[in-house]
Amino acid sequence: MSASDVLLRLDGVHKHFPVETGALLNRGHEFVYAVDGVDLQVRRGETLGLVGETGCGKSTLARCAARLYDVTSGSVWFDGQDITGLSRRAMRPVRRYVQMIFQDPYGSLNPRRRVGSIIGDPFVIHGAASRAERKKKVQELMEVVGLNPEHYNRFPAEFSGGQRQRIGVARALALRPKLVICDEPVSALDVSIQAQIINLLADLQHEFDLTYVFISHDLSVVRHVSDRIAVMYLGKIVETAPAPELFTTPRHPYTRALLSALPVPDPDVSDSQQRIILAGDMPSPVAPPAGCRFHTRCWKARNDCVQREPPLAAVLGDAPDHATACLFPLEVGENLLLTSPPIEDTVIAADPESGGFA
Repeated sequence: MSASDVLLRLDGVHKHFPVETGALLNRGHEFVYAVDGVDLQVRRGETLGLVGETGCGKSTLARCAARLYDVTSGSVWFDGQDITGLSRRAMRPVRRYVQMIFQDPYGSLNPRRRVGSIIGDPFVIHGAASRAERKKKVQELMEVVGLNPEHYNRFPAEFSGGQRQRIGVARALALRPKLVICDEPVSALDVSIQAQIINLLADLQHEFDLTYVFISHDLSVVRHVSDRIAVMYLGKIVETAPAPELFTTPRHPYTRALLSALPVPDPDVSDSQQRIILAGDMPSPVAPPAGCRFHTRCWKARNDCVQREPPLAAVLGDAPDHATACLFPLEVGENLLLTSPPIEDTVIAADPESGGFA
């Protein structure tokens, strides 16, 4: 893969948020390590799914990629240009090509403004169309996303949740972006509407040659829409792979645990499917564990996992674009849902004397 094939590249991206702690007269500063050393590439024309449990840093990483947040360290490259340190003025031309679709179709639209002006904002901000042209372009966009152009002067409250999300999609497409970051775009919608929005996004990707970063909790949705998937845990990417390969041969124990929670629409299969229940909660991002961050909940953890941070690299025998951050990755036989014995709830306790695991 050549450098020209990569539209977005993140190199060692960190985003730390300061939090105040301590007594009133003796205040200290700690940091939330929301994103802590992420290397990631997004290729032109693909859909990269980004998954992980709540609080792992998915949305923060997306906002760093779009430069809505300034990164603490590391670099963000878009279309061959380092945009990490660009000023607001210098970022304006770049923002034409990087847009976001937000999770909440109710909160992301100003209820006091008419839909026509909301969708037309990008044309105004970037001076991309005259006032006479603007209405025509907005109505064309409304028609593209499945809205009635005659509803140009309605307020957001007059639309359903699915229609409001279509308004957000239309606004994101106004300036023909190259990259669209979809931050859980269907999680707030009814299941019956989710498929419509997902199919719309797929159609628009082919029509406008778009590249997507698709963030979601729903692994079934991510599997359906993604070409590649990146799994995130406590501020770090722990596995990346083509979507089919990730679901058939996950290498990281955390990925395997996520996939075991997927429902199977077959009662015979569901009764015998191996379900992995992780012990405990995700550690605090203020004080993440040393070494591998998943070792406090991992049934394969060893002493090395406490002392060494695993690099994100290909496992022997895997394709080059399948990378795993694990010192003891799963073997192929450990991924068989129906033949492996069920794993009981496992609590991994540290031995204070040896520094190892009990």
